[in-house]
Amino acid sequence: MHWERASEDIYIFTSDRYAQVTASLIVSGSTGVLIDTLPFPNETAQIALFARKRCPDGVRFVIYTGHEADHVYGAFFFPKAEIIAHEMAREILIERGFAALQRAKEQSPELAPVQLRLPTFTFTANSVTLRMPGKTLEVIHTPGHTPDCVSVLLHEERILFSGDTVMAIPTITNGDPEQLKKSIETIGAMQLENIVQGHGEIILRGEIRDTLRRQVNYLDNLRNKVQKLIEAGGSRDEAKAITIEQCGLSRVLLNGAAVPLHLANVLTTYDRLMAARTAEGARASSAVAGSKTDKKAASARKDETKRSAKSDEEKTKQKRSSKSKATDKESKAGKRKAASKSKASKKSKAKGR
Repeated sequence: MHWERASEDIYIFTSDRYAQVTASLIVSGSTGVLIDTLPFPNETAQIALFARKRCPDGVRFVIYTGHEADHVYGAFFFPKAEIIAHEMAREILIERGFAALQRAKEQSPELAPVQLRLPTFTFTANSVTLRMPGKTLEVIHTPGHTPDCVSVLLHEERILFSGDTVMAIPTITNGDPEQLKKSIETIGAMQLENIVQGHGEIILRGEIRDTLRRQVNYLDNLRNKVQKLIEAGGSRDEAKAITIEQCGLSRVLLNGAAVPLHLANVLTTYDRLMAARTAEGARASSAVAGSKTDKKAASARKDETKRSAKSDEEKTKQKRSSKSKATDKESKAGKRKAASKSKASKKSKAKGR
């Protein structure tokens, strides 16, 4: 594990074993705030020993910037600390965290001592502020890498501990690239001195703008290249040929771990775009089928209207015919009655004479 001093009271620890994941200790008086832990017990044990020397009263808070194992597995070294995270992180850990830890222990015996600690303080608002002696920490919801991601802004020194919202290569296998771009743009609007990435080296003030722009461009290039491949009829296996360099980043990032992370991004993007394409096709087919059904129904209604009109016309003719026959009958009856009356009158006159 490598560590460095970002300022007088801030220490950054970087794993030598897993994708340069970081954890950060902020010393406030005689206590400390730890932002994330490292995934392997032997590395976080070193942080705990370091913290006891710098913080006589111990680590008071541990902040999870996300629910993923490489940020939370070391929290059991700080049993008295309150755990702060977004509410979604707690929900995800309850739903999946314990089972995932059990599987990880089966694959890696050195994780045997790990005990998963759930957040004890959560929030759902856009941010929450933590005030310590001489330190003001704002925990900000910055989703995209995962829905529960947060970043931590140390106001006094304008340092942002970004978690995986900003890392050497953006990853979206469990997140949303559009949300991630918005979060990166929000961070870009802050007036920062440094960004401590979730994975990778500290970004200095003069590098922040270009670094964030490259990350947004990477996400755009990734989507565009996969989209063009799909439109050309390319397969999932063919998508694997889209390199990280073609999307604007270098394969040497994170000591080479950027390559498999990029591949996961490519395949995730391909699967999502294909699913969207299939869903759109299904909606279009449904709309066409619905249109045909509507036309058939309209034609049937038109035919029924014609039949009804014809039936009404025939009924009218029948009524007219019946009325005419009745009138003729009445006329004949009237004539017979008049003839009978006339005959009777003549007979009466004859008797009178």
